[in-house]
Amino acid sequence: MNDTLQHTVNILIADDHQLVIDGIKSMLAGEPQYNILSEANDGQQAMNLIHTQPEHYQLLITDISMPLLSGVELCKMVKHQYPGIKVLILSMYNSVSVVKEAIGAEADGYILKNTGKSEFLTALHRISDGGTFFTQDILPILYNQYQKERSQDKQLGLLSAREKEILTLIVKENTSEEIAQKLFISKKTVDNHRANILEKTGCRSTIGLVKYAIRNGME
Repeated sequence: MNDTLQHTVNILIADDHQLVIDGIKSMLAGEPQYNILSEANDGQQAMNLIHTQPEHYQLLITDISMPLLSGVELCKMVKHQYPGIKVLILSMYNSVSVVKEAIGAEADGYILKNTGKSEFLTALHRISDGGTFFTQDILPILYNQYQKERSQDKQLGLLSAREKEILTLIVKENTSEEIAQKLFISKKTVDNHRANILEKTGCRSTIGLVKYAIRNGME
């Protein structure tokens, strides 16, 4: 089974440094599945663009530090109002406090600005395919934060054995395509299971599922 992204992912880039925007555009110039639809130089401008035509965007790539509205604040607003839009946060900072802020905002990914093209494209692919991508050493921070809050939620018992299996793979940052390959099922079946898991757990996003699973002791 070798499903690949067939649809075009429309992207909004928000960064107050035009050089960064131009660099991302250059990296994606030879990647036809990714389309830079719009760009913004501050968080408020980005939010205004999304408000105007939210159905046109599948992915927001945002700097964490911007005028008027920070990347974290922008992410929170987007995830609250338009949860179907994926968010990848770019940052120069690898500190625990900053990463926790991004995770708390339900960001689908977090990478450093010195990331190479290969890792950047991997992040885009994973996030576009329903997964998450956090730069090296970020996931341990996530585990340490949420293992302290374990609650053994009774809702975990509502998941079937297959759903728990899929949730475990989601926590390990597998995309729907990768899960399908590992379990020898179709990607559509994985997506159906993912939708059922979201409904049963009351989560709104993939990163929400990751936090939920860790709180409930799933490794």
